[in-house]
Amino acid sequence: MRSRLAILVAVVIAAAAVVFVIGRLVSAAPEPPPASTALPTSPASYLGVYESGPPQTFGPDAKFTSVAGQTPNLVGYYSGWREPFKTSFAEQVHAHGAVTVVQIDPTGASIAKIAAGDYDSYLRSYADSVQRFDQPVVIGFGHEMNAYWYSWGYGQTSASTFVAAWRHIVTLFRGQGATNVTWLWTLQADEPGTGPIGSWWPGSQYVTWVGIDGYYYRPSDTFSSIFGKTITQVRILTGKPILLSETAAGPQAGQAAKIGDLFSGMRQYGTLGLVWFDIAQDDGIYHQDWHIEDNPAAVTAFRHAASSLTLARP
Repeated sequence: MRSRLAILVAVVIAAAAVVFVIGRLVSAAPEPPPASTALPTSPASYLGVYESGPPQTFGPDAKFTSVAGQTPNLVGYYSGWREPFKTSFAEQVHAHGAVTVVQIDPTGASIAKIAAGDYDSYLRSYADSVQRFDQPVVIGFGHEMNAYWYSWGYGQTSASTFVAAWRHIVTLFRGQGATNVTWLWTLQADEPGTGPIGSWWPGSQYVTWVGIDGYYYRPSDTFSSIFGKTITQVRILTGKPILLSETAAGPQAGQAAKIGDLFSGMRQYGTLGLVWFDIAQDDGIYHQDWHIEDNPAAVTAFRHAASSLTLARP
């Protein structure tokens, strides 16, 4: 009886030891890395679009695809202050093999109060929605801040206040676990009346991509005259990838001819790609009808230029 008991005890001890060792091995094994949400950064690998319908509907974006001959891999919309993240629209964009680009427009908000944390409950809710979406999202805040026409911009809000707000937002999102965000710091292309872009730079740790907005208004406009100076200034600040984040050529510039120049300049300067502002404004030279759908020559030029792109599919 005693010998049997001794054997039983020995077996139990040995089994416990095996369990302990296996437990140590399992706990010591590294956890699998999380799925990467970093977006590819090859030059000339992005074709995006802004339409007037989104985020209420995906229809205009689908129509643009049929005209452009390529399925865009960036689809953008503008988000008013206090508007929630449009998850259902982002899901449609993702289902079409594209990434959502959101420009958060802080009209009506105090930039100083954003920096001070007064809107944190709204921003946390937004960040939580983005985090739960769990797919890459490109987010900009206060676009064209170096220009004078927005309340958060040059001459209306100090650059230091804007930088503090930008850093606060990025830090808050990261603290909420929204690490699937590509942060797009978006400039207006340098022109008379814009401020020095270096004043608005929040630092490389707060920026993923640099965006530049610029348009062909007149026949004399070229890629170099619109974007060249700004790209040079950005390259003094950072080597971060550059996206032509809002661009188009208007009828008064000679739309069809300028589309080729836009795409070739994008390649020449090594930018990530472009987001076409496919919206009809019809209100003077700075607000032309940027649509290509109603211009057969522009459609042909766009389809030809876009066909040469090898688009990233995150």
